[in-house]
Amino acid sequence: MAAPGARSCSLSGLLPAQTSLEYALLDAVTQEEKDRLVYQYLQKVDGWQQDLSVPEFPEGLEWLNTEESISVYKDLCGKVVILDFFTYCCINCIHVLPDLHALEHTYSDKDGLLIVGVHSAKFPNEKVVDNIKSAVLRYNITHPVVNDADASLWQELEVSCWPTLIILGPRGNMLFSLIGEGHKDKLFLYTSIALKYYKDRGQIRDNKIGIKLYKDSLPPSPLLFPGKVTVDHVSSRLVIADTGHHRILVVWKNGQIQYSIGGPNPGRKDGVFSESTFNSPQGVAIMNNIIYVADTENHLIRKIDLEAEMVSTVAGIGIQGTDKEGGAQGEEQPISSPWDVVSGKSGPEVQTDDILWIAMAGTHQIWALLLDSGRLPKKNELKKGTCLRFAGSGNEENRNNAYPHKAGFAQPSGLSLASEDPWSCLFVVDSESSTVRTVSLKDGAVKHLAGGERDPMNLFAFGDVDGVGINAKLQHPLGVTWDEKRNLLYVADSYNHKIKVVDPKTKNCTTLAGTGDASNVLGSSFTESTFNEPGGLCIGENSQLLYVADTNNHQIKVMDLETKTVSVLPVFRADSAMVDGPFSAEKQKAFPKLPTSAPSIRLSPVAASPGQTLEFKLKLDLPSGAKLTEGAPSCWLLSAGGNEWLLRGQIPSGEIESISNQPTISLQIPGDCLSLEAILSISVFLYYCSADSSACMMKGILFTQPLQITDTQQGCTALVELKYVF
Repeated sequence: MAAPGARSCSLSGLLPAQTSLEYALLDAVTQEEKDRLVYQYLQKVDGWQQDLSVPEFPEGLEWLNTEESISVYKDLCGKVVILDFFTYCCINCIHVLPDLHALEHTYSDKDGLLIVGVHSAKFPNEKVVDNIKSAVLRYNITHPVVNDADASLWQELEVSCWPTLIILGPRGNMLFSLIGEGHKDKLFLYTSIALKYYKDRGQIRDNKIGIKLYKDSLPPSPLLFPGKVTVDHVSSRLVIADTGHHRILVVWKNGQIQYSIGGPNPGRKDGVFSESTFNSPQGVAIMNNIIYVADTENHLIRKIDLEAEMVSTVAGIGIQGTDKEGGAQGEEQPISSPWDVVSGKSGPEVQTDDILWIAMAGTHQIWALLLDSGRLPKKNELKKGTCLRFAGSGNEENRNNAYPHKAGFAQPSGLSLASEDPWSCLFVVDSESSTVRTVSLKDGAVKHLAGGERDPMNLFAFGDVDGVGINAKLQHPLGVTWDEKRNLLYVADSYNHKIKVVDPKTKNCTTLAGTGDASNVLGSSFTESTFNEPGGLCIGENSQLLYVADTNNHQIKVMDLETKTVSVLPVFRADSAMVDGPFSAEKQKAFPKLPTSAPSIRLSPVAASPGQTLEFKLKLDLPSGAKLTEGAPSCWLLSAGGNEWLLRGQIPSGEIESISNQPTISLQIPGDCLSLEAILSISVFLYYCSADSSACMMKGILFTQPLQITDTQQGCTALVELKYVF
């Protein structure tokens, strides 16, 4: 339903005018010229006799992140609106989300901007609202999302691909469209000038839209959307990519955490374990106490040294790359959304793994990182640290070819290695073509194993059918692991919620576990047990156990391949490790109260923006000769009375072990701020003895830090010194 006096139409109506604008922008040199051209374009489009009006959202659709359904011509009247037509499996759609997050941090609904995600599914599994809820949580989407399961708006507007952004004016009138990823500059330019243009005309309203975030209704859990899992075959350990908590867990086989590295908030920082951060990590590989991590949304490959307890970057520059050839040293080579990693040897004469294979989902390719000097098939000698494309043209296709650079993948998301003859290949699950493929380690030839169909351009040949080769059908598989003992391949058929097994000799693909229902049932057998979008697999205990990252159930499932039973790995903390914070609620209550005589220092207000990190450096001086009491719990504690949202996901307390090396307290401003003003309180408790040890005492001090939340970016980190002389 369109607004009265308007014409409902497709995106093609915008094409002539917007094409002329974009040609003119190519010749514009200064920002002022670009702003003027867009402003003049809006004058033209706004002056058309009839608006190009977007259809009303159909009644009865399911909405997320809102208190109730939204109407274009009631609730969104007076707003500049961005409609994001997306499907949650699509890597290009995932790449657009950071641009939308940045735009939301720059302009709010009070400024007149609102973003609405219009989920238009590719796969049947993506039409289910519970699965969309999981994706909204996984990708931290905080704007309203509507489940247009039948793609009504998509068809009415003649949208042609994912993602497509449509910018609307305050009457539901279409102004611009942006197709595909990589248009951040245009998105900001068009949006900012549209807001200015309609504000100049008094047509922008600052009313708030009722937002109710789905994530706020969820209970805490030890794992959040674990994407991948791998076995350390040397010790009794597993490595888990706890993707939703933005961290890597190293756990013993009983589930007890040995190391928790990163999290709970996303970030990009190397260094000691306590300071390092990741952003939605996926694939993990471990060898000789070294873990390699596909740090997906940071577009990096990270290295975790368990002995040195340090994290470093070995590939990527932290910005999404478009290079489809590579060849530079890893730290200088841009890469795009690495999704899985597996280590291997460049030849039979090599003693230790010297290659890290990478499923580069963002460019639809398989890459390699040289961990030592060596050579790839049909390549000259390569230096240690070289990062380059191994297979895949970069075109999104299901194309098999004897020449690796002419083959095509479509979002490869899982890797496993079978280095022994006669296989000598990488197994690849290619999620968007719903296939399992092989890449020869001898000559790079890419071959089909199961799923999909013969037409390399058809990425819609999916289903849930057991069969041989092309007659088998999968739906967006994400995980794969090789069973060297049985010569079988296990596949996480993610959108069918099943684990399947493929015999590479016969190409026969059959269901091993799962009913096809997205649920969480531990049945008496494999076929009665259920999963929910499992994303990763690994095999251990001499091929007896199959570990499954059951992503949307927030669990690691353990499948016993001999008894045919399924159990859940209980993930729990030891005293020296943490799950969702360093202290239990009981331990937090054990902190002392500040003495009534404790001094209170009110600091100057600090302006901070969502996502920014504040660092508070303690600089406390004891009386001459005094020293901290050994064994006494000198510590600091954060509080934010009435603004507990400020501390969500933060480390709320810590020890003070030395006056000569006092800690720095970090606080990252949440992306979703519930107030523009808040007061952070930092309580410090010191136990110390006088120089002659004749007297020991506890002293406390309270620092209060007023915060002013602003959309203006303040830089990455702000340092505040907390000084006091006792």
